[in-house]
Amino acid sequence: MEDIVDTFMVHVQDGGEPANPKNRVKKLLKKTIKLFKKGKNLHRISEALEEAVGQAKELAELCQRYELVHATGAGASIDPRVMTLYKDVTDLVGIEDTRDELINMLIKGDDWLNHPQKTVSIVGFGGLGKTTLAKAAYDKIKGQFDCGAFVTVSQNPDMKTILKDILFELDNDKYTKIYDEVRDETHLIDEIIRFLNDKRYLIVIDDIWDKKVWEIIKCAFFKKSIGSRLITTTRIVSVSKACCSSSDDIYRMRALSNDVARRLFYKRVFSHEKECPHKFVQVSEDILKKCGGIPLAIITIASLLASNCRIKTKYQWHGLLNSIGRGLTEDPDVEEMKKILLFSYYDLPSYLKPCLLYLSIFPEDHKIVRDELIWRWIAEGFICNETHEASLYELGECYFNELINRNMVQAVDIDGEGRAEACRVHDMVLDIICSLSSEENFVTILDGTKRKLPNPQSKVRRLSI
Repeated sequence: MEDIVDTFMVHVQDGGEPANPKNRVKKLLKKTIKLFKKGKNLHRISEALEEAVGQAKELAELCQRYELVHATGAGASIDPRVMTLYKDVTDLVGIEDTRDELINMLIKGDDWLNHPQKTVSIVGFGGLGKTTLAKAAYDKIKGQFDCGAFVTVSQNPDMKTILKDILFELDNDKYTKIYDEVRDETHLIDEIIRFLNDKRYLIVIDDIWDKKVWEIIKCAFFKKSIGSRLITTTRIVSVSKACCSSSDDIYRMRALSNDVARRLFYKRVFSHEKECPHKFVQVSEDILKKCGGIPLAIITIASLLASNCRIKTKYQWHGLLNSIGRGLTEDPDVEEMKKILLFSYYDLPSYLKPCLLYLSIFPEDHKIVRDELIWRWIAEGFICNETHEASLYELGECYFNELINRNMVQAVDIDGEGRAEACRVHDMVLDIICSLSSEENFVTILDGTKRKLPNPQSKVRRLSI
């Protein structure tokens, strides 16, 4: 619709016409041609308008149809994070230290058995290995508890199903038919409380996106349960704070150290952790730098380099290195990583999505200054203040902080008051938002990659060169 209005303003309204020529004949000819052009342009605009209205109707129908299909669960794809729950411990590299660190937070001290129930929350960006870490710790210490459960919540949770999952995990013999029973949330919570009475339990609630969901789940677990422990995982800092009574109980996921990242990469590509052919040493270091210590990125890239059980040529390695951050998502083997990262994008409120997509105009590894970015958001019209309770700039600061809170961007230059003066976008996130921006014709990026060349039929809204 914006494109149509722009076309009308430029081609039909008197906007960009040159000064009238002195010669009256030329003036008359120009008027005649102008009228003819106006008719043609109006006709084109009318056709474009009809097409836009048709698309809007089609979208409305698709929306209704999608809701019906979604309700039945038909064709739902398997959550790619499920695979992390079934990783063999021998396949995991460098997880021992972080696992033991988390376990120490849960059961430190000789008298931990006499302490009341405690919750530790793992927080970090998608792909850092939160689920993998929680599962490793759970498997290591669950034998020290009377019972345990590992339950995944996800973005659109059905609370009854989650509560039934907890009961089934706690005792699958006793609750083998729980999914066939019709019970409301209150009855299910009461049943969990009855089962856990006088028991010491270890429960993992994985992948929480909403504080309200946690408020309901935690009703099933009494604070006074001596020696019991809860582990939660989330991508959102504010959710992790809601889960814990103290900030000391929040475990912030860190990127892998260079050494561990290198070992993981070599094991995936060459089947061992230490040796790398000399010709691949430098290019592998450059690839690892792009991956930024994110296990999901390292594993995905390594699987591309060792696909079909054959290591690719040095030329192919360099080709892959140059594609990371710009166009990598076109490779079908990267779909699982893309799905995981997209979970975070689709969970954003509508007002934050254009603000995040706008970051695709900046180059890789660019330090994006907070103040400059906020003013650009305001100039683009992304920040709207309907209540007038705060200025547009203050609202922009809230948007900026929320993207950091959701781990979509990395905070840079933290000042004395704890405010980030700037941010950076991880290469893998940049790749996703560049792909989305291209699909939505939000930003046209010219950087030498074929994918970013604009469609000759589409209009360039924002151009990044």
